[in-house]
Amino acid sequence: MAVNNVPSEIQPVAPPGYNSQSHAEHGVHHRTAIKKTDLSENLDAKIKNPLGGIPKSELMAQVEDFVQEKGLTEHTEMFRKGALVAQNPDNFENISGAEKLTEEEVAVLIKEVDHKWRVPRTLYLTIVTCSIGAAVQGWDQEGSNGAVLSFPQALGLDTNTKYGTYIEGLIVSAPYVGSALLGCWLSDPLNNYLGRRGVIFLAAQFCFWPVFGSAVSQTWPQLLVCRLLLGVGMGAKASSVPVFAAENAPASIRGALVMSWQMWTAFGICLGTCANLILGKLGDIAWRLQIGSAFIPAIPLMLLIFLCPESPRWYLKKGRYQDAMKSLLRLRNHPIQAARDLYYIHAQIEVEREILNGSTYIQRFVELFTVPRLRRATLASFVVMISQQMCGINIIAFYSTTVFEQAGTTAYTALIASFGFGLVNFVFAWPAIWTIDTFGRRSLLLFTFPNMAWSLLAAGLCTLIPGEGNLHLGLVALFVYIFAAFYSPGEGPVPFTYSAEVFPLSHREVGMAWAVAVCLFFAAVLSISFPAILDSLHVVGAFCLYAGFNIVAFVMIFLWVPETKQRTLEELDYVFAVPTRTFMRYQCFTWLPWFVKRHVLFQKDAVLEPLYRFDIGATTNSESESEDKAQTEMEEHTSAQVIHADTKQSM
Repeated sequence: MAVNNVPSEIQPVAPPGYNSQSHAEHGVHHRTAIKKTDLSENLDAKIKNPLGGIPKSELMAQVEDFVQEKGLTEHTEMFRKGALVAQNPDNFENISGAEKLTEEEVAVLIKEVDHKWRVPRTLYLTIVTCSIGAAVQGWDQEGSNGAVLSFPQALGLDTNTKYGTYIEGLIVSAPYVGSALLGCWLSDPLNNYLGRRGVIFLAAQFCFWPVFGSAVSQTWPQLLVCRLLLGVGMGAKASSVPVFAAENAPASIRGALVMSWQMWTAFGICLGTCANLILGKLGDIAWRLQIGSAFIPAIPLMLLIFLCPESPRWYLKKGRYQDAMKSLLRLRNHPIQAARDLYYIHAQIEVEREILNGSTYIQRFVELFTVPRLRRATLASFVVMISQQMCGINIIAFYSTTVFEQAGTTAYTALIASFGFGLVNFVFAWPAIWTIDTFGRRSLLLFTFPNMAWSLLAAGLCTLIPGEGNLHLGLVALFVYIFAAFYSPGEGPVPFTYSAEVFPLSHREVGMAWAVAVCLFFAAVLSISFPAILDSLHVVGAFCLYAGFNIVAFVMIFLWVPETKQRTLEELDYVFAVPTRTFMRYQCFTWLPWFVKRHVLFQKDAVLEPLYRFDIGATTNSESESEDKAQTEMEEHTSAQVIHADTKQSM
């Protein structure tokens, strides 16, 4: 992923000169204040704030053109204020003149920072609906965990042969095959035509009807086809729900809201293990009810999704600005927040529209691998997604009952042990609500992967203890639960949160589709291959193999996954503008020596030289100041430098 002829540092870009002509006369907005950026040569990144560097009089002229052009004249006063707040979010209390904020507006913006979880009920409804969508995902994948104990025999599969073993794995993995090969890739065109809500509703249909079909299947090909159709819905939903949550959420709680996808997926897994346990003693019909019970959470998802407002960003991309404003007014506490966010998103879209120049779906997909800034995001999302499969969580989620049964217990006791895994997986996902935006995505991964490795290794070695019974099973289950406890706040929530935020708005759907397809494709590979691995290596060998994969994943994350916590989506352009070899060199020769000195040798005076440095200057909104002074101050506003790692190799 290295880039040749990389400059030693990325220089800040001074904003261009003041243009007194109205932007409406040229049919564009903001372009005089933004450096034209070519994503194919994006070594120096875009300006962090697309509104930075615009004198107040020019910005107000743009706002007037904007509200006339978009049919938002009734909100003119609010947009004038919102644009100034968006231009300099830290200086809103000092706005002067006709746009000076009222005491109520200032209080709302302060409360937004001090009490970030005080959001409208409509946003909480959106969170709940997205959570149900995640629970559908978890329950769907867990239904086969209990059913796998009996459906092969019921459908005439001989799992003592290699053919029967691979067919069993294919049926278990079928939803992930359908997701990776079709469902995920349909999400971009479907989102374009149906919107986020329409795609989620359609996906819920595929998570409802094929589940019934699975429950009444009479042959294994029928069951396979139904589960492949289920995968189409799962893939489209997994690619759309995190994006829907990210685009509706305020930036201050975006990480916590998007990570709720994985937390409620864990809840769905927990409910699925409960259903497996409750239905496990119903005889020959048990496997049908275990698979069929997954239809339950799809019902409230279909009923609630259209009660939520559509993504304002989707409306803006479609040119429906009045609808976008209505959505934001429902998703924010005050019109000043809605106007600020809408105008700021509009500025971003104008920049991206100029960059993309009408690119097609295929072009956007190709750009994920050819454009440097996008290629680094693609690599990072690939690493976090494939690491979720490498860590071994899904050998437990898919086959825990089989593993516990082979560890020396009855089928029903294995279901009880699997329920314990589902419960631990859900309970320990809760801390990530706080840790994901404080400790950070990368830090959580680097902490949890070594711990997952040793706990999985210990679980495997415990199967070698002579004898059978409660002690034998108890030790295996204990270390599996410890493994789940480390997984849930780390590799559990991070991949979907990370992948939903690393791509720019222009490539978010196709980028998320790529990331989810990677995750679910390798989940399918794991599901198909694990029965054969288990048959060849037994529990101890399989667990030791995946313990090794955890170490490999740890190294990949260390070298290729930048931190994104507490960065705005615009600042991430700077983060992913850093060449990969620069990032790797910094981690190996600057961060790692500092870590050893500080945390191994306990040298408290060790100082870490930062890789990223953001220099933020002041801007003024005062009408009384001269245009020359305003222009000078604007040239000092919002510049950023990324220091080349090899300029500082000593602490």
